[in-house]
Amino acid sequence: MYQRRITDVTLVTGIIIRFLIFNNIEHMKITICGSIAFFNEMEEIKKNLEQIGHEVKIPPLEIKNESNNPIPIMDYYKIRKNAADNEIWVWNMKEEAMKRHFDKVVWSDAILVLNYKKNDINDYIGPNTFLEMGLALHFSKKIYLLNSIPELSNKEEILGMKPIILNGDLNKIS
Repeated sequence: MYQRRITDVTLVTGIIIRFLIFNNIEHMKITICGSIAFFNEMEEIKKNLEQIGHEVKIPPLEIKNESNNPIPIMDYYKIRKNAADNEIWVWNMKEEAMKRHFDKVVWSDAILVLNYKKNDINDYIGPNTFLEMGLALHFSKKIYLLNSIPELSNKEEILGMKPIILNGDLNKIS
């Protein structure tokens, strides 16, 4: 697929000429995965990827609370981190969010895992993201890691998924 890009060139005379440039770039459907703690980064990277022509999905902006009213995802994240095992609505919403994000993984051509430092672990990949990576592997989706593979007990399994490590460079996505 070709990406269409308009570029302005200013000549020495001050006249601006607008060129239409076509680049041979494969546009992909990408689902961003990672800890909700990185949600702001997800939104920013989503915008960057969309600017170069990719179609991108991220976790939802909002989750419904126990009164069925929408609350920001970061508020839900804070509630969930302190929730007791018997706070059923919290875990019902967690299940629903997981299933909806699994559907996004199946929809996509690739997943992009945002693995930043969290809980004093460099390049953190949590249990839920690991599940999403496994689903992507099962459905033969490309798996991109924004940063290196973390030193965790499941490193061998992550290596077996053969992720493409971007070292922070989104231009390596193809």
